[in-house]
Amino acid sequence: MRKVIVESYNEDWVHKFNEEKNLLHHIFGDELVAIHHIGSTSVPGLSAKPIIDVMPVAKNIRHIDHYNEAMKDIGYEPMGEFGIKNRRFFRKGGEDRSHHIHVFEEGSPDVDRHLAFRDYLRKHDHVAKEYGELKEKLAKQYPHDMEAYIAGKEQLVKDIEQKALSWYRK
Repeated sequence: MRKVIVESYNEDWVHKFNEEKNLLHHIFGDELVAIHHIGSTSVPGLSAKPIIDVMPVAKNIRHIDHYNEAMKDIGYEPMGEFGIKNRRFFRKGGEDRSHHIHVFEEGSPDVDRHLAFRDYLRKHDHVAKEYGELKEKLAKQYPHDMEAYIAGKEQLVKDIEQKALSWYRK
């Protein structure tokens, strides 16, 4: 059973992202057009589960499946779409996760969705603070129930995402 752990922002998360970015660039090479740090660990000052979320953007999502063995070689578990159409998801660390890789194809609305959410929180400290406080509260309330933790923040995430996308497209 995965324990729900939310930590204060850690500047080391940026270094962990950059290390992984270099590994992914080496594996995927010209298949990718960009590699972004997303999720809460990408927002300075925001409390987060200490899992680095990385979003490579691929020229062709179907080509990513050819790299499953190379991803296994660096500790990742290929999960296919894993609930999101046209995504390739990889996770590292088993029950003690350290990294999630979310690969989307260039032009996917999911790319904008993730970047809008990240950038909105980076520019709106009060919203990031509210989100971080909710995550800390839920982690204490549901330390052994990841589903309840996720459900507890779902409405705020949707609200932030909607505002972020409107803001991002301006």
